[in-house]
Order: sequence, then structure tokens, then C-alpha cells
Amino acid sequence: MAGETDLTQLLKTMQPRLREGEYVFCTLPNTILYPPHLDPVGYFKEDEGLTLMVLKPQADAAGLSYTAVFALITLAVHSSLEAVGFMAAIATHLASHGISVNPVSAFYHDHLFVPVKDADRAIALLQSLTDSACSQSPA
Repeated sequence: MAGETDLTQLLKTMQPRLREGEYVFCTLPNTILYPPHLDPVGYFKEDEGLTLMVLKPQADAAGLSYTAVFALITLAVHSSLEAVGFMAAIATHLASHGISVNPVSAFYHDHLFVPVKDADRAIALLQSLTDSACSQSPA
């Protein structure tokens, strides 16, 4: 099934869900495989090293360093990787309220890493974005 591409429909049906746990971004040299006891929710290989997105307790147990702690919000709508403006609308809305966001798009859903202290406020702001989209266009 193809993901949704219509921006208004995406905003109306995004269904933000706060996932349990605290997450961190860690980095390892590209020449090192990450330890097998880690279960990253995501990773990205950059020229400078391998970035892992893992639960904070896993990073602590592995002795990995990090600079910030995040909450993870998953948007339940099945968004298309070709959708235009969805992440921009979300990031702009959160930024206008002083919340940083590190978005990650996967095949089925988009995921937002926000500072732990801002998680509940981010959920409320995302819901307000949905409410606004619903009130501005017919169902």
C-alpha cells in the first residue's frame, strides 16, 4: 500500500504517539561494528562515523557518550517518502514554540526526536496542528 502524499490529509491524520523510554544519539568510528547487545532504533553512516539512535540505558551500559537526551514521537499515519512539506510543517510549528526536532523518516512512518523536557508540549502542539488542519478543510 502506498503512503499518503497529501499534506492536509497527513496533518489531519498524523496521530502522534509518544514512545516509552529516553533516547540518545551516539557515534562510533565507521571501522567499528556496534556492539551486538545494542538494539538501535536507527542508525546512519556518515563520513565522520556511525551514528546510533539507542535507548539511553543501552548507551550507558555500553559506555557510549552522548550530548542530549530525547523523547521519541512516532507519527502513526503511513506517510509516503515522497510527501512534500510534511516534515517542514511539523518542524516549523515546533520551532515556532522553541522546540528542536530531529526527524527521521522510515518506510511507513515519520519519527521525531525531541528534547525529553519538551515531549508533552510537542505532543500537544502536534495535536493542535492536526486540529487546525481538520478545521480548515472538509473531512
